[in-house]
Amino acid sequence: MSFTPPMPNPLLSLWRRLVAAGSAGGIVLMVAALLALATANSPLASPYFAALEAPLGGMSTLHWINDGLMAVFFLLVGLEIKREMLEGELATTALRILPGVAALGGMAGPALIYLAFNLGPDGQPAGWAIPSATDIAFALGALSLLGQRVPTSLKVFITALAIIDDLGAILIIALFYTQTLYWTALGAALLVLVALIALNRKGVTQLWPYLLLGAVLWYCMLRSGIHATLAGVALAATIPCRKHPADSTTRAPLLRLEHALVPWVTFGVVPLFGFANAGLSFSQTSLAMLAEPTALGIILGLFFGKQLGVFSAAALVIRLGFAPMPFQASWRQLYGVALLCGIGFTMSLFIGLLAFPGSADLENEVKLGVFLGSLLSALAGSLLLLGKGRVQPGL
Repeated sequence: MSFTPPMPNPLLSLWRRLVAAGSAGGIVLMVAALLALATANSPLASPYFAALEAPLGGMSTLHWINDGLMAVFFLLVGLEIKREMLEGELATTALRILPGVAALGGMAGPALIYLAFNLGPDGQPAGWAIPSATDIAFALGALSLLGQRVPTSLKVFITALAIIDDLGAILIIALFYTQTLYWTALGAALLVLVALIALNRKGVTQLWPYLLLGAVLWYCMLRSGIHATLAGVALAATIPCRKHPADSTTRAPLLRLEHALVPWVTFGVVPLFGFANAGLSFSQTSLAMLAEPTALGIILGLFFGKQLGVFSAAALVIRLGFAPMPFQASWRQLYGVALLCGIGFTMSLFIGLLAFPGSADLENEVKLGVFLGSLLSALAGSLLLLGKGRVQPGL
């Protein structure tokens, strides 16, 4: 009796290729954002917004998503930063120079453009950091979909740049978007952090004590006035990156936790954040809103500020001989990647919520600005890179 193998499922095969390429997360996030837009402009709009504002355990559903689940996102970001700084693409000074300087240029350029439109009497200077962030999921998703038209070195470059960019965003949130401090809760948070450091110094490699204390740290940070999501970054800094000699597990605690979190954050936390925060009702927007300083500053900051800041900073470093051009990359490809850095979605929306809490009109301007600025950057960068042929290995 002969065996006939089952016919391959082309959709399943495509999905597996997208997951392997790292672009699936960006696609899921894009679908979540589009679904939020569709829901906010449908008969389901009222229950959608009502569900987000529904009280749940002392906070609204939206508050739990933005302050609770996003702490898990920041935990993963912190783990990635620590791993890359210790043994990855940012492990040496030489590796850090090009993406580091490019990231600084990519944060300064958008902020300056935003402030140029918002320092007047009608402006909103508090939102200066909104266009300064790059969404690593979207940017890498776009690069992965372009396939061999982009050399691997540029994918490494934008990954390292986005990680440094995230670190900069974390510092900005801690320094500029903390309002009133409650010292008792802050002191408790510091004591918990000391306990986490002690676990690390004692060589504890089991994850559950860190996660248990991390939950306590999150609660203390929530009550301290410092944004609770930063507890995720603080926790990540204490997770051991090496195994204890007596540990029988095959991987270090940091790698185990990072591997466990990636699918939950990529396909759960971040899309849920996008769905909860990207719901822009077109009935509350108009073409006139595009001329408002906040929306205009974000759009131009993401589209022009990012590309000019990233490319000019990177070109300066390369021209001065402090770092080489990424392997097999051309100036055109480097500029195309600089354009893609203007995709600011997740972190830009997050900072926008911190900059203008409780202001529905300004939050709508932020959403509109982030959508259009990110869309323009994605289209322009992809079109520029599509115009370049495939990379020829070995050349």
